[in-house]
Amino acid sequence: MAEDGQPASIRLSEEERLKAARDQLNLVLSFFPRVDTKLSVVLGANVGMLGVLFSRLTVPGAAVFPPCVLWSLIGAFLVLMGFSSYHLYRGSFPTLEGGAGSLVYFSEIAARGEHDFVIAFSKLSLPSLTDDLLSQCWRNSVILKQKFASLRRAYVWSAVAVMPWAFALAGYTKF
Repeated sequence: MAEDGQPASIRLSEEERLKAARDQLNLVLSFFPRVDTKLSVVLGANVGMLGVLFSRLTVPGAAVFPPCVLWSLIGAFLVLMGFSSYHLYRGSFPTLEGGAGSLVYFSEIAARGEHDFVIAFSKLSLPSLTDDLLSQCWRNSVILKQKFASLRRAYVWSAVAVMPWAFALAGYTKF
């Protein structure tokens, strides 16, 4: 314990800081496949719902509800699916701006020429690399937050779309 009652801080060596920064970046990166898988699941459910509904629309004279009711339900469903699809798109293709001058961020690396990247990376010090890794960790966390927010919104819009979808399907089912 330090004299002020707070735990004494432990100073890490530059190598330990670099390893900790790499570990932190790998931890953040490990969440990307999870959100991408969930985005794919919601996309699959949306496409399945659309397919089932449109397969019913091709059955002539099978409607139970008046056409204006059915088309209202179908329209509401399509609008809600549109909102969900928009958020699926936003989650799949988040904003990638940032990381100016980074030697870790793929977008910034690609903006450099191969030779320039190799030279700049070769001159990088351990503290600078550690800072760049931590900046990349922060940047990926921002991107991941956007992806999870988009996933949540897509999921909510899809869940709300189930009601008009179910009623539209019921309108095409003769009991």
